[in-house]
Amino acid sequence: MQTLLTYGAKRRHFRCYQIALDTNRQESDEDMKQKSDVFLGDAHRQLPKVAVLATMHGKQIALQETFAAIGVDLTLPADFDTDQFGTFSGEVPRRGTMEEAARAKLAAAMSVSGISAGLVSEGAYGAHPMIPFAPAGLEILVWYDKERNYEIIEHLLDENPVYDHSEIKRFEDLGPFLGRINFPDTAVIVAPSSNKSACCGKGLRSLRDVEEAFKSAVKLSEDGTCFVQTDMRAHMNPRRMETIGRLGKTLAARLTQLCASCATPGWGLLRRQAGLPCKWCGEASMQIAYEIHGCIACGEEKIVPRSDGKTHADPAHCGICNP
Repeated sequence: MQTLLTYGAKRRHFRCYQIALDTNRQESDEDMKQKSDVFLGDAHRQLPKVAVLATMHGKQIALQETFAAIGVDLTLPADFDTDQFGTFSGEVPRRGTMEEAARAKLAAAMSVSGISAGLVSEGAYGAHPMIPFAPAGLEILVWYDKERNYEIIEHLLDENPVYDHSEIKRFEDLGPFLGRINFPDTAVIVAPSSNKSACCGKGLRSLRDVEEAFKSAVKLSEDGTCFVQTDMRAHMNPRRMETIGRLGKTLAARLTQLCASCATPGWGLLRRQAGLPCKWCGEASMQIAYEIHGCIACGEEKIVPRSDGKTHADPAHCGICNP
């Protein structure tokens, strides 16, 4: 017998649902569907019906359907300019960390819309943290429910982003770069190499527009070199839009997991703990030993073993056996 605790939507008390789990028989699809509906129904009662999505770059394309499936209607704030919080083209520098910028953007969207729950995306692209000469992108999604006063942040590292740049003096040398980034599906930003924040054109998806921006950039450049980069705004970069969509599915799934102690949505991974013991000497390695799952709201936590079942580290990863 498994006991599920759910929080009353109208009355502030817990209700218990008991579901008998018969491990000696194979459950039918209908049985599984009914149980899934109980879990999801409980989550629906705890989640707001409407949340504001802080974007001006079409991210609703990647997120609206996913959140509608868990009962949350994502709406856009009217006349909301997210560029004030930072731009990929460098014209407006981002203030603070990714999380701080995302929170500022979300707070502004919630204030403008008057909606007490919201969702925001923020991304950062550059060199891969572990692999030399390889690009990577870190995406975060921040969910905040002001009425229940809890925040959830999910992260995703994209190790194959469409993120690249080229510096050229002749327009005809741009071909290989445009081929690599799948132009014109992925748009480009053009600027003089000597001042990359002096944008001569962004969101460019036609060769004619790119050439005109190239001519302007070369004239402004101190050494006659033009800097061309991928436009990383979601509506101009299909790969990034896809990545945000994948992260949205992860966050939505987490929101359907209620804390058994306080019924707040969002039970899930809080952090990972290093220290997996070495297979030879038994000392702690730098590899992950286990995960800690928990509730953001009440602080309830649970240690969860590695999902791959690994209990010992390869000696190659041990600082003692392989210093």
